[in-house]
Amino acid sequence: MKSHRIAVLAGDGIGKEVVPAGIDVLKAAAARGGFTLEFTPFPWGCDFYLHNGRMMDADAVDRLMAFDAIYLGAIGDPKVPDHISAGELLLPLRRRLVQYVNLRPVRLLPGIASPLAGRGAADIDIVCVRENSEGEYCGVGGRVHAGTPDELAEQTGIFTRRGIERIARYAFRMAASRPRKLLASATKSNALQHSMMLWDEVVEQVSKEFPEVNYRKYYVDAIAARLVTHPQTLDTILCSNLFGDILTDIGSAISGSLGIAPSGNINPERTTPSMFEPIHGSAPDIAGKGIANPVGAIWAGAMMLDHLGERAAHDRIVSAIGRVFADGRIKTPDLGGSSTTAQVGAAIAQAVTEETRQPA
Repeated sequence: MKSHRIAVLAGDGIGKEVVPAGIDVLKAAAARGGFTLEFTPFPWGCDFYLHNGRMMDADAVDRLMAFDAIYLGAIGDPKVPDHISAGELLLPLRRRLVQYVNLRPVRLLPGIASPLAGRGAADIDIVCVRENSEGEYCGVGGRVHAGTPDELAEQTGIFTRRGIERIARYAFRMAASRPRKLLASATKSNALQHSMMLWDEVVEQVSKEFPEVNYRKYYVDAIAARLVTHPQTLDTILCSNLFGDILTDIGSAISGSLGIAPSGNINPERTTPSMFEPIHGSAPDIAGKGIANPVGAIWAGAMMLDHLGERAAHDRIVSAIGRVFADGRIKTPDLGGSSTTAQVGAAIAQAVTEETRQPA
């Protein structure tokens, strides 16, 4: 029987609540799919930092290399500055594990109401391909004259031809595999005349390799508006690190809740493990209350199975999520219900299990 080794970083806040729910669903899908999952937890995160002065062990990356994938909950705590929690765990893992693709589906699931009036599931079905290793999150820059009237801060966005080419090709392949074969590239070359001009030039060159894809560039503010006014006109969105971070939060909002949105930090060459997580943060305001929506983590787990070659298990989980919400009885407070994290997770796991009893 095939087995997959999964490193688990539940992390902080609601990560410790949604990851167990996700693991239960993943186990149910594995039982149906005829494979096994071996989960190994690691305590890294803000609690680890508060006790050890670092976000993760010095040999963390080397240890993670022994796994097939990484399942992450959330990182962040009010006691730890954000530039430490993200800058010493999440961003270094993405860079050192060469996870240069951040893949984020944006879909309105059955049974969930969009805040956009009159929109249904057919109107919101988008995938965002975000560059995950360069751009504005490289950490290049600094501050001088601290505490004086002349204090200065510089944050440099790094864009390379190689980095743009590889993310563009991934996005065009993704667009070519989808029924509508549409790709929108988010740019701001009218104002960022160096970095975004290079982005536009390289994406245009790569587009010629995919004549079957209908390619168009939009200024990022225009795409942000289009997500609200005409989401049905978007299919695959290609964007830089910063633009993708912002656009997918809009995408999750129009899909009903930040709590349902998944993501994958992908190494397409599979030279290192990829990492899968919900896009929400640690939500310290609701942590410990048992009301966090686990769907983002569950769906991220499904994406992880797809990456590991278990496409049928991925489809089974996503279908189960849709059936549970379409039924209407089980919803967490962010979706207007009163169900707990555990109740939603158990309902989805049960839906996966019940499907195993149906005729093939």
